[in-house]
Amino acid sequence: MKQIVILTSDSLRHTFMRKATALNSNIKVLKSYCETHSNRIYEYATSKIQQEHLKYRDLSEKDFFEPFVKLTPDYSNPIFIQKNEINEQKHIDSIISLNPDLIIAYGCSIIKEPLLNAFKHRILNVHLGLSPYYRGSGTNFFPFVNNELQYVGATFMYMDSGIDTGEIIHQIQADIYENDDIHKIGNRLITKIAYYYIAIINNFENLDSIKQPQDKNGKLYKNKDFTESSIEKINENMQHNMIKNYLQNKPNVKLYTNPKLDVKY
Repeated sequence: MKQIVILTSDSLRHTFMRKATALNSNIKVLKSYCETHSNRIYEYATSKIQQEHLKYRDLSEKDFFEPFVKLTPDYSNPIFIQKNEINEQKHIDSIISLNPDLIIAYGCSIIKEPLLNAFKHRILNVHLGLSPYYRGSGTNFFPFVNNELQYVGATFMYMDSGIDTGEIIHQIQADIYENDDIHKIGNRLITKIAYYYIAIINNFENLDSIKQPQDKNGKLYKNKDFTESSIEKINENMQHNMIKNYLQNKPNVKLYTNPKLDVKY
């Protein structure tokens, strides 16, 4: 049985992930450190179209995750902390004393070197987006802006001192169907991530990894790029059958898929 510590946030998607992981019979979650939810993207939602986009995102998350979160038992042993508090010495000492096999990160603050050094090559992270094609913020938002749905996905990696620069363990693309919207696609991807994260934890010793590739053509976005015009561009792309066109002619994307990872999804 794998004994793990989870570093995450306390929003619905993150609560779903830690509870789903803890339900697996081969995983024991020693403790989950859940940071008080703070999404900086709301700071940039000053217009009605931005606020409406985020409101529908939150409603879609409730549809996908709230029943599971409310109805399932919680074996993840959560404690709730402030954002960035995870790097305080008291928490580092606590995690070291727990001596987990792995530390699993999803949606937490940047982890600093004291904890990284204590668990070198034993801290895993999932990046919502396909690295290095899309980096920074909104990495599964801006592919919709650029009409590049082939880059909507997730990257599982080792955590290092950089931002999304660790060795890649596995990558997955989002499952997209006709009549989807951006929020439904994103939430379906999160459920897929849970399956793969659990499989990665259970098969950790048998998995390979590759050095994070460098792609000079990769796109870097920041929270400030979440603008009215970016949302309007997505709406325009949707009106011009972006999803249907993508499904009819899916472009090939070079992904790292771990040959030793077999996931029944």
